[in-house]
Amino acid sequence: MKQLLIVLSIFILACTKQDLMERFFGFKQPENFPPRVYKKEVTQAGFELGRKLFYEPRLSRNNTVSCGSCHIQSAAFTHHGHDISHGIDDRLGNRNATPIMNMAWHTTFMWDGGVFDLDLQPIVPITNVVEMDETIDNVLNKLRNHPQYPELFKKAYGSTEITSAKMLKALSQFMVMLVSANSRYDSVKTKKATFTAEEEQGYKIFQQQCNSCHQEPLFTDLSFRNNGIGPGPANDEGREPITLNPADKFKFKVPSLRNLAYTAPYMHDGRFYSLDAVLNHYADEVKDMPTLDPLLKNGIALTTTEKAQLKAFLNTLNDKIFITDKRFAEQ
Repeated sequence: MKQLLIVLSIFILACTKQDLMERFFGFKQPENFPPRVYKKEVTQAGFELGRKLFYEPRLSRNNTVSCGSCHIQSAAFTHHGHDISHGIDDRLGNRNATPIMNMAWHTTFMWDGGVFDLDLQPIVPITNVVEMDETIDNVLNKLRNHPQYPELFKKAYGSTEITSAKMLKALSQFMVMLVSANSRYDSVKTKKATFTAEEEQGYKIFQQQCNSCHQEPLFTDLSFRNNGIGPGPANDEGREPITLNPADKFKFKVPSLRNLAYTAPYMHDGRFYSLDAVLNHYADEVKDMPTLDPLLKNGIALTTTEKAQLKAFLNTLNDKIFITDKRFAEQ
């Protein structure tokens, strides 16, 4: 009898813990992160509506592609396994879908920074002929005629009226909650763990060689740089078509190094399939170009041992809690 009570107690505690993990607590500021930039309110009803919309294929022309089709949770909300992401009718673009994480601290979005407001970002994939190939008006009509959405909008906003502003704000409320701050690195920074000797040495190498562009704790400085990989088959000119400034040719947004174990392949066109290939590029394969970042003029000298140590540190940035959090999964 005593053993049975112990088993039942463990089961109840486990259920309670799981319930707490899945319960909505609102936006939580990680203690080792800077103040967030996106400060609009996040409500439970708004978050839940945004989550449903994120996984809603009706946002695409033929009702087959959702945001979640190219931003997969197990891959830290990127398109794992595809060098170039494909959208509606299996059409190919020329870039790899960027991970969606820690958006609350970003001021520009997409590889070229063509969007400056998280609330407006979904307009691009919805209307892009390669991605969803739909119009906002058609999406709104689909949602208005759906048996569930009018009530979900009422729950979130107090009215069954469905507008583009409300839809986009709901999507933002979901995306801004996708915070990855539970890696081993974060545990070390909050004094809950320590690095191994190899990780510590890799951290020192990172601080010396990588931190200028991949600044802690987001592991990006949110800037746009040409890292010398060259234009690639698509001759993607990066940020230049956005700014019309020739100095921005072949510059792309510096990606976060968080969750690298889940987000391969790497670079804007997914040309590198492993971290080894990425490190080999910076050590030996940087192409000298007019807009190459000055920090990379001579590449980054790394020995075989240093590469292994750096990889050990980079693996401390993986956040398994983030990619398995049921709050962010399709319901």
